Amino acid sequence: MSDVLLPLGAYLVGSIPFSFVVVRLLRGVDVRRVGSGNAGATNALRAAGLAPALAVLVLDIGKGVVPVMLARAWGATPTVLGTVAVAAVLGHLFPIYIGFRGGKGVATALGAFGGLALWPTMTAAAAILTMILWKRYVSLGSIVGIALVPLLMLGWQRPLWEVGVAAAIAVLVVARHSSNIQRLRSGTERRLGERVGVAR
Repeated sequence: MSDVLLPLGAYLVGSIPFSFVVVRLLRGVDVRRVGSGNAGATNALRAAGLAPALAVLVLDIGKGVVPVMLARAWGATPTVLGTVAVAAVLGHLFPIYIGFRGGKGVATALGAFGGLALWPTMTAAAAILTMILWKRYVSLGSIVGIALVPLLMLGWQRPLWEVGVAAAIAVLVVARHSSNIQRLRSGTERRLGERVGVAR
């Protein structure tokens, strides 16, 4: 039963829409109706400011790391651990509580990666931060950093099943950024700090 319940629990935890809850409580608006329309920490920054966005970021990371760490403590097999990691990210992307319209999954993916392999994840997080500070495109930094994780895991000689799980999650997250990739290519992607209004 734990092989089913652990991934199901991970999906339900991953589905908790922290950005939606925090912005609704503080500003009385649906975060999905502001800025990019994304239910994540970056859009929470646009909608509610820095402190709420940081809170959302930490909580979204927790949605990924906690289920993986609990499954590891439970003694889950690699297959179940990998499924738990993917399920947590799917929960954030497609949250059952708010009509399956979630965020891009970057923070939750980093949390899940961290529960599997800390140092490759920390290196990827540093790459994300560096790219954002350099180019001021959150989407670009996120795509590059998340895509690096499977390669970093290989470099750290992590088990191949972890590399496979990281690659699967990276594909999900990058695919979720397809509209951002199109805007980056056309030069219309918003930079961090640009003022935005109602979601398009």
